[in-house]
Amino acid sequence: MIGEKKIAVVLPAFNAGMTLEKTYDEIPRDIVDLVILVDDKSSDNTLQVAGSIGIDEIIRHDHNLGYGGNQKSCYNRALELGADIVVMLHPDYQYTPRLIPSMCYLIANGVYKVVLGSRILGKGAIKGGMPRYKYIANRFLTLLQNLLINEKLSEYHTGYRAFDREVLERINYNSNSDDFVFDNQLLAQISFLRYEIAEITCPTKYFKEASSINLKRSITYGLGVIGTSLAYLLQKTGLFRFRLFDFPE
Repeated sequence: MIGEKKIAVVLPAFNAGMTLEKTYDEIPRDIVDLVILVDDKSSDNTLQVAGSIGIDEIIRHDHNLGYGGNQKSCYNRALELGADIVVMLHPDYQYTPRLIPSMCYLIANGVYKVVLGSRILGKGAIKGGMPRYKYIANRFLTLLQNLLINEKLSEYHTGYRAFDREVLERINYNSNSDDFVFDNQLLAQISFLRYEIAEITCPTKYFKEASSINLKRSITYGLGVIGTSLAYLLQKTGLFRFRLFDFPE
């Protein structure tokens, strides 16, 4: 805990057996109360590794639900177990867990409700080996989103995020996509509710075992990102309404 805030780290896992232990070993258990892994029907030894290293809560999907579907299970379980701060961290060791204290202190001390670990602030992305085409796509989509959503984020596409419980309770994320665009929809919803989003510089690593999506799925994701941002703009201007931006009272 930090103060009286219970902290949960959620790991949405799919074929993460080769990198899971490295990721878990760097999680600061002196402040993290609970580590939850949700396995999206991996075909490797992710579950066996998770069981051997002492992860607190392990959930296995009987069917592959997709990246967004995996996160839904992660957040639902973290909230059920009373987490006040939820950190979403990819278990592929692309992002260092050593930033968890910095991210959580910002939330626990009431400075921000949402904190992102950004690969673009500084030179972390290129230095860490991000493919050039992904870097260019990231910059283009981020520029477009900042214009449409009226934000000033360095990137919307990081897989390293920390949330105050209040934010997750206000957003109906269970109605979001089960695919990769889930992440982007969540940030658009957070912005719609006028929560300020903090970013901290995050070094990153690109290597063979780190997760990545192919070109076809990247294109699908990019189109989904643009569609999400346009929906945000249309609803903000009152021209259309979208279920994405309907929030529980």
